[in-house]
Order: sequence, then C-alpha cells, then structure tokens
Amino acid sequence: MTVRVVVADDQALVRTGFRMILTAGVVAEAATGAEAVDAVRRTRPDVVLMDVRMPELDGLEATRRILTGAVAAPRIIILTTFDLDQYVYAALAAGASGFLLKDVTPEHLVAAVRMVQDGDALLAPAITRRLVRRFARRDPQTATVHRDLATLTRRETEVLRLLAGGLSNAELAEALHLSEATVKTHVARILAKLRLRDRVQAVVVAYETGLVSPGSPED
Repeated sequence: MTVRVVVADDQALVRTGFRMILTAGVVAEAATGAEAVDAVRRTRPDVVLMDVRMPELDGLEATRRILTGAVAAPRIIILTTFDLDQYVYAALAAGASGFLLKDVTPEHLVAAVRMVQDGDALLAPAITRRLVRRFARRDPQTATVHRDLATLTRRETEVLRLLAGGLSNAELAEALHLSEATVKTHVARILAKLRLRDRVQAVVVAYETGLVSPGSPED
C-alpha cells in the first residue's frame, strides 16, 4: 500500500494482524495512546488505526491530542469491538473519520484505509445518527464539538438538516430540486464554515446544536 499507517492497539495480535494485511503501509505500531501520539509526530502518517481502550492514554484522548491544532493531521479510524460505543461517538465528535469493528475483513480494512486517506468519511450518516441519538448531549460538559450555525445561509442550514437525516448527495439534490454539483458545493461550504473534517462531524454538529433532534422528521 502507498498509504502510510500507524496501528495503535494494546493487543499485539491485533497489531500483527493489521500489519500483515496492510504490509509495507504500516510505518509504526503503538500499544498505548501516548505511544500513538508520539508515533504520529515521528512518522507523520496518512491514517491512524486507533483502538478505543488502551492503557496510559485512551484512544479518545489520543485522537484529541493528534487532531487539536494540527495543520496536516492524519485521518483517524477508531477500532472497537462494539458498534455503538459512547467512546466511539466522542471520538467522531473529536474529529475521527469513522470506525471499524476489529473483526473487519482484510478487504474491508484495505478499502477503509484508502477511503479515508482520499478524504471520505468511513461511516454512513444513518449509522452516525444511531450513535448520536444514544449519546449526544448526555453530558454537555464533555461535548467536543461546538459550532455557531449562524454562519450558514438559509439554504446551507437546510442542506445540513437533511444531511443529518442520512441523505446522500443524490438524495439531497432530489429533495431540494438542485443539481448534484450544487449540492456538493453547499456541503463543501458547510464543512469549511463550521471547520469540520467530513460529513460525519456535520451529523454530530446538527444534533449537538439542536438543529436536528431525535424523533424529528429528519431523524
């Protein structure tokens, strides 16, 4: 693989398995969150596979430290054994680009790494909504995403509300009677104005700001 990857997991067997799958793409391994932060600073990878539960520093805090204030931060994929985990939600809110279950197939793992390296979010908005419904705003003091939606135009706010409902660009275009190219422009402007890395964070913002709430028509 040409994508440079750091694998952070406290289980040596998991790290070895992922290294075998990704072959020469793995530039460093880490058994703790602190080691992961150090490895990213040393090797400047494109993608980090980050376990949620690790000693010294968990994957959530490591994700925050890697992404906070970084100009050219890597894409981070959260590794977990549970598909609905409060730590996964918090990591997505902190800027992670998606998550994978640890029993992922080799083919899916390779495709996932390439996908996020290309700038895509590794999570369908509908799945993100399940996480948000379950964990968003339960503890406002620990919320990691704070954005002012007042910077958005009326149309951009409408696009964000529908995007949070899990609609693809094609579905957004149909619902708003716009071309798909115009929808892509609106989405790009939303991400830029709210300083978001991808659509996953946009869904989180829509819920945490109250733009969309569980049980609403968009939900």
